[in-house]
Amino acid sequence: MNEFTLNYTKINKFINIIVVLLLILMFSLMFLAMRGDSATMDELAHIPAGYSYIVKKDMRLNPEHPPLLKDLAGISVWLGSKLTATPIRFPDWIKSWQEDINGQWGFGNYFLFKAGNNPDKIIFWARLPILLITLLLGFYLFKWTRELYGNRAGLLALFLYCLSPTFLAHGHLVTTDVGASAGFFIATYYLIKWLKEPERKNLVIAGLVFGLALLVKFSLVLLIPYFTILTLVWAVRQVSGIRDRGLGIYFRSIFCWLGRLFLIGLIGLALIWPIYQYHVWGYPAERQHRDTEFLLSSFGSRALADFVVWLSDKPFLRAYGQFFLGLLMVMQRAAGGNTGYFLGEVSAAGWWYYFPIVFLIKVPLAFLILLFIALFFSLYQIEKPFWEETWSRLTNWMKNHFEEFAALLFIFIYWTATLRSNLNIGIRHILPTFPFLYLLVSGQVVNWLKIKLPTFSFSSHPLITFFLLIKTSLSWACRIWLKYFFVFCLLVWYLIGTLRIYPHFLAYFNESVGGPENGYKYVVDSNLDWGQDLKRLTQWVEEQGIEKIYLDYFGGADAPYYLKEKYLPWWGTRSPAELTETPWLAVSATFLQGGRGWPHPGFDQPTGYYRWLDKYKPVKIIGYSIFVYKIPLE
Repeated sequence: MNEFTLNYTKINKFINIIVVLLLILMFSLMFLAMRGDSATMDELAHIPAGYSYIVKKDMRLNPEHPPLLKDLAGISVWLGSKLTATPIRFPDWIKSWQEDINGQWGFGNYFLFKAGNNPDKIIFWARLPILLITLLLGFYLFKWTRELYGNRAGLLALFLYCLSPTFLAHGHLVTTDVGASAGFFIATYYLIKWLKEPERKNLVIAGLVFGLALLVKFSLVLLIPYFTILTLVWAVRQVSGIRDRGLGIYFRSIFCWLGRLFLIGLIGLALIWPIYQYHVWGYPAERQHRDTEFLLSSFGSRALADFVVWLSDKPFLRAYGQFFLGLLMVMQRAAGGNTGYFLGEVSAAGWWYYFPIVFLIKVPLAFLILLFIALFFSLYQIEKPFWEETWSRLTNWMKNHFEEFAALLFIFIYWTATLRSNLNIGIRHILPTFPFLYLLVSGQVVNWLKIKLPTFSFSSHPLITFFLLIKTSLSWACRIWLKYFFVFCLLVWYLIGTLRIYPHFLAYFNESVGGPENGYKYVVDSNLDWGQDLKRLTQWVEEQGIEKIYLDYFGGADAPYYLKEKYLPWWGTRSPAELTETPWLAVSATFLQGGRGWPHPGFDQPTGYYRWLDKYKPVKIIGYSIFVYKIPLE
């Protein structure tokens, strides 16, 4: 083994150590934060549903999301109960299980808080697999970025990922957003690996990963048009040299690539059947048919709805019936929207500018600066004049930078689909684009930092030549040093901003809006308040010796379970005159701002019912999401 090989091995070992340390840091931050977080809104449905899938083989709950992530959470809960010898009671006798159609919220509340189970232990065990999936995505982000741009870019991408407040917030919750991010990114990695090395093994792996991705979240059906475009572009690139041999051979070669892509799709769809078959094994066929018929009764396209209803009780097809039921439910919900607060307004139809603004205020400013550096550096590299031979230069760029083209194409497709949706409930819905951004930004920033030798000027006079060399060298060294120092300062800023918000990662807002203290003024829901701070409110109430407190709580936890006899129910439309038993009132930010906002044109539901609180200053804000007031009793 020569000296170069030894040095290369040492460098790789050092890089791997840094990777492991970054992933350990991320795991530690998420693990410590999750122990203090109460059940968030979606976890109330996902965790009990996942456990029911494992022990009952019955997917009557939460069919609008594929089962894979919930299965992992359910298996972890089941395993945790065995390891700790803590039996879990499954309340299959209650109405929400026996009679209700998709009674996920009622069943979830009873299972976690009223059936005699320990909700905190169940939630703890359920969250552990999600942490591991978050780390897996980090590994693939580093792996792919390093393959494209080298070790420094790989480490930069992993640093941005591991200290992203958004990934730290959602990476320890039993929801589908981080899993969807992993599905999109890893599936794209293996598709491109197959395109570059079209072997049978790579085709099978790409198909299996595609199938697993579809089992994470229904938004991953976007992989179908995305993969089709990628494969078509790649095929045209590969066969462009044989066009002279005739159009028949040319198009036959393209269809050959698309045919192999079709095989990848078939492998993915084939994987769906055994997974969903398990989930309808204990689900009575007549019950599945009745539930499907009801859930799709208002779906727009009756041809699609009737076809899925027909599938729902057929012995070998009902697995696909359950899969397509969830897909249609998601399409129906995305079109219907969700009532939310944004920039002082309340609407159920959404805002086209919601996600761009949320992105700009929820992403660290340090990253936005790196994003702009990468963008401007990329534009600077375009040969001038840029308007000449545009198509030829574009096709050449796509040929030599296919991975970057794939990342940009995904970002474009996903943002286009998201902007068209009326479902405006959080930055988490654009989370799948983040890993692709980290990859692209890291690659361009590292290229920007690369040392380029200066151009030296010479003179006939030796002394003048000497001074020219000194001047050029100093100027070159200064520019390089300033670039590295500037990026270093940005990364330190990024690190400090994330660590300062711990453990309230969900409530992160950047300095452009004054930080997390002011975030509630702009947007709420899963951007800030998802119910994660109920246990922290309970602790504060105990510390203050408060005997009773009114609470209007938004989230997945159960206020009477934690606050017990101290809890008094409150809701926004109640009159302030009804504050009679105690002066203490706590309101979740989502309900508070929803009751303060002005109706967006076309919104006809009650608004303004919490504006009477504007004249009071909150005594305490719990984790940036629960506002506590002390109202003088009349």
